[in-house]
Amino acid sequence: MEKSPATNTSATSEKPQNMDQNKQAVLNDIRAKWSKFSEQDVSAFKGKADLVSQVAVKYGLEQGQAQREVDAVLKGRQIGAGA
Repeated sequence: MEKSPATNTSATSEKPQNMDQNKQAVLNDIRAKWSKFSEQDVSAFKGKADLVSQVAVKYGLEQGQAQREVDAVLKGRQIGAGA
């Protein structure tokens, strides 16, 4: 029985680290795809819609094309405060 609480504690403590690692992986993927964005730019994105808008503006794409490219990079992952 002693192992059960320890297992729960370690699993709980790993989640924030995994979330941080996932967020960092998303940010790295964004920077790899769109190098015109600085690290500060990428960290400031408020969400997927913000990223789509910024990609469209910075790279001269139509919203639909920017949306498809963002979807391809994010692969269902979140960015911004909800990440």
